[in-house]
Amino acid sequence: MVFREDIEMVQNEDIEEIKRKAQTLIEALPYIKKFSGKKIVVKYGGSAMLDENLKFNVIQDVALLKLVGLKPIIVHGGGKEISKWIERLGMETHFQNGLRVTDEPTLEVAEMVLNNVNRSLVGLMSKVGLNAVGISGKDAGLLKVQKKLSDGKDIGYVGEVVATDSSVIDSLLEADFIPVVAPIGMGIDDDHDYNINADDCACAVATAINAEKLVFLTDIEGVFTDPTDKRTLISEMTLDEAQAMIDNGVVGGGMLPKLQNCIDAMKNGVSRVHILDGRLEHCLLLEFYTEKGIGTAMVKDDDL
Repeated sequence: MVFREDIEMVQNEDIEEIKRKAQTLIEALPYIKKFSGKKIVVKYGGSAMLDENLKFNVIQDVALLKLVGLKPIIVHGGGKEISKWIERLGMETHFQNGLRVTDEPTLEVAEMVLNNVNRSLVGLMSKVGLNAVGISGKDAGLLKVQKKLSDGKDIGYVGEVVATDSSVIDSLLEADFIPVVAPIGMGIDDDHDYNINADDCACAVATAINAEKLVFLTDIEGVFTDPTDKRTLISEMTLDEAQAMIDNGVVGGGMLPKLQNCIDAMKNGVSRVHILDGRLEHCLLLEFYTEKGIGTAMVKDDDL
C-alpha cells in the first residue's frame, strides 16, 4: 500500500534532482558560449581505451562537445594493445627511455593494431550519430617525421615530427567530420612509415591547427606537487610554474615528457592544455563545463 506522504516524498526528491540537473546546465552556459566553434584535440589513451564502458563514455562526451559547437579531433594511442599483440606473436618488446624500440616487424604490428583501434573508434562514433573519418599522420602529408634518437641511440622506426600540413584535417572539419588520427607518420628523408609517440602526435596536430584546447586522457588525476599526497593536486598552473616543476625535479617518470609536451604546445599557439583522469566517467564534460573542473589545466598568465 502506497501512502500520500510517500508519494510526496518521492516527488520532492525528483524535483530536487531536476533542479540540480538544471543548475548544471546553467553553469555550463558561459563555457558553451565561450568555446563554440573552437577546435580541440583529445589525446585518447590509457585505461579509457581498454574498458568498454569508459570508452563509450568518452565517445558520448565527444558527441556532446560536437553538438554544442566545438570541433573535436581525436588522436589515439594503442601502446598496451601493441604490447599484447607482440607477446601473442612470440616477439620481444624492448624500451629505451620509455620509447618502444621499433624494428620492421614491430612496426608492422604497431600499424595493424593502430588501424584496428582507429576503425573501432570510428565505428563507435557512428553508433552515437557522429560522422567520423579515420586517418593517420601519413595521409595528405599531415605529419612528416625524422628518425628519433634516444640518448643518441637508434631505436628504429620511431619518428619525431618535423613538419605538418593540416589541410586534410581542415577539410574534414569544414565538411563537419570528426578526424580520428592514428600516430603513424612518413619519413621526410626516406618516405618510410614511422611510429610516433601518441602524446607527441597530439601536440603536433594541436599546434598545426592552432587548437583552442589540447586534452590528455591519462591514468592519473593530474599534476601533483607531491605525488604521494592526493591533496596536492594542482587545478591550474602557468607555463612558468610548469617549467619550474620540471627544472626543480618535482615531476618525473611518465609525467615529465607529458608536461614538457604541454609546455611546447602552448608555446606554439595552443591556448590551454588539460591533463585529465580518463578513468573518471565523463571527465571531458566535467572539466570543460563545470566551474571547478577535475584535472590539471595549464593556462596563460592572463587567464588566471
